[in-house]
Amino acid sequence: MFDHKLPHGVEELPDSVGTTGDGFRVVSLFSGCGGMDLGFRGGFKFLGNDYRRLPFDITWANDVNAAACRSYRRNIGGHVVHGDIWQVMETMPPHADVVIGGFPCQDISVNGKGAGLAGKRSGLYRAMVEVVGRLKPRVFVAENVKGLLMRPHQDALRQVLSDFASLGYHVQYQLYHAVQFGVPQTRDRVFIVGTLPDIQFRPPNPMDTKPVSARQAIHDLAHLAEDPAINHVWSRANRSPEQGDRRLVADRPGYTIRAECHGNIQWHYDNPRRISMREAARLQSFPDDFIFDAKLRETERQVGNAVPPVLAWHVAKAVADSLKR
Repeated sequence: MFDHKLPHGVEELPDSVGTTGDGFRVVSLFSGCGGMDLGFRGGFKFLGNDYRRLPFDITWANDVNAAACRSYRRNIGGHVVHGDIWQVMETMPPHADVVIGGFPCQDISVNGKGAGLAGKRSGLYRAMVEVVGRLKPRVFVAENVKGLLMRPHQDALRQVLSDFASLGYHVQYQLYHAVQFGVPQTRDRVFIVGTLPDIQFRPPNPMDTKPVSARQAIHDLAHLAEDPAINHVWSRANRSPEQGDRRLVADRPGYTIRAECHGNIQWHYDNPRRISMREAARLQSFPDDFIFDAKLRETERQVGNAVPPVLAWHVAKAVADSLKR
């Protein structure tokens, strides 16, 4: 059905690289259901492409959402700790080569309340600063929304970069367009990468292939009956004059999947229904064997909050390269 050749930028790695116990040790914060963690671990297929195992072992992960932790345990591993990061921080391992995390962004997102770093959620980046300060990883990777680069949040961005740099890291940031890395979704996200002085991180280059369209990503699911076992269920929310009333365009990538769509997720390009959670997961580049252990509304939240695993894989590959050099 799909071309099984690896796209430009996706490389074959030996099966022996990165198997459990011999990889770089990773601590994951604000892990959600595990999208970024799956990307760093690798070893999954998406739309016929093989994203091979990377040399990372995730030794500890955390999220405050119990349902997200259930999905994480089911798909990634039992090392995730449920609870408030400030309360469970003492259970972390004493060392890590890499710290990763998408610190909460509701207060600085385009659709948020604009509270910035003063907001209760986005202020949690300070927990990541604390963890990096304690563990002294060789590299850290923080993901956030495009809104962090907008003019109203310039002071917030400077504060975040300054706080990490004060720990002795060279800090850089870049806006990534997920669609340029094989994700069938027009999702823009900022990645902040900090490295110790002896490590040089080179961001991955965008792929030189055509964007994956919504039809390419989900056409085989169009007429499949609802099946909760694979998260192929959809919202019955009526038409809304507010957010989430757009219909997918078949020959274009999907729109950004939002975490708090309250059922108003985009409509299928052909069918008279909203897209299913399995289809939304496809647009986020989750493999089909990644099953969300939650009902529809909570699955919406997990899918929308996640870092697309395929985008995370490309960033992780670049991190691995920087550590090996």
